[in-house]
Amino acid sequence: MMRRREVITLLGGAAAAWPLVARAQQSSMPVVGWLSVVSPDALDTSPARSFFHRGLAELGYVEGRNVAFEYRWGEFRPERLQALALDLVRARVSVIAAVSGVPAVLAAKAASATIPIVFIVPTDPVQLGLVSSLNRPGGNLTGLAALNQPVLTKQIELMAELVPNTAPIAVVIDPTIEAADLETSAQIAARTLGRHVIVLHAATEGDFEPVLAAAMQKQVAGVVFTVQPLFVVRHQQLAALMARYAIPAVYAPADLAASGGLMSYGASIFEIFRRAGNYAGKILAGAKPADLPVELPTKFELKLNLRTAKALGISFPTALLVRADEVVE
Repeated sequence: MMRRREVITLLGGAAAAWPLVARAQQSSMPVVGWLSVVSPDALDTSPARSFFHRGLAELGYVEGRNVAFEYRWGEFRPERLQALALDLVRARVSVIAAVSGVPAVLAAKAASATIPIVFIVPTDPVQLGLVSSLNRPGGNLTGLAALNQPVLTKQIELMAELVPNTAPIAVVIDPTIEAADLETSAQIAARTLGRHVIVLHAATEGDFEPVLAAAMQKQVAGVVFTVQPLFVVRHQQLAALMARYAIPAVYAPADLAASGGLMSYGASIFEIFRRAGNYAGKILAGAKPADLPVELPTKFELKLNLRTAKALGISFPTALLVRADEVVE
């Protein structure tokens, strides 16, 4: 029979070991490194992240249960991303989710040639040199490409249809991220439509008011906000400003009309994040990025907000209402 002192010693030793076991179990979990140029408190950051988690859960991975996360936020300062990516490499993450455009994925790519990287980019990843081809990416990167240039062209067309006069259309671009291709697309669309397009730059929230004041001064017919992180995560603030200035605007992606935007067009950013979560889950389950084709959006939606239109004193043309995938009342 075991003596009382031996029992106490055994229990004491087990109690001391429990934290070590818990830590060992936690450290044995795969870790997703989240690399984003935005800030964690930005509007829409949490919904997008929740859809990524949903995509992971569809593959059986739940944060805190069998997968851990290391979050790194650029706070809208792209120059910080390289150091943050290297920090994720030092943390020995299992996969890096570079989810906020080209600067994030380039930083991740430069930081590691071996850790799998799942990206979300707004342009052709083959042209960027991220992958060898869409069907067979090769290397350690794969993910989703939103192809924002044709979306911008369509946004400008929609604004020209909504306000069919000769007044210029303003296109607001963040000059710090993927600006050159977007400016080229805007000018090509302008020539095709026979409308004058004015490109305005906003790199921070502090630029919003001066940019809209400049748009008012130039007597623009409306404003197009490109699919860039700053405008996506701050779209509710932009919608409020557009209401105050009484200027019609079209946003992207498609999810934003329900939050007060007049019009939105594009693929669903939340669906893109869900699919990115799927890809991360497949990689955690053993798939190689080289064998996972880069996905392109297959569905683009037009959404109109009648409540915002009424507040602005605007009536949507019947042709737009008929083509809309969703009308928010």
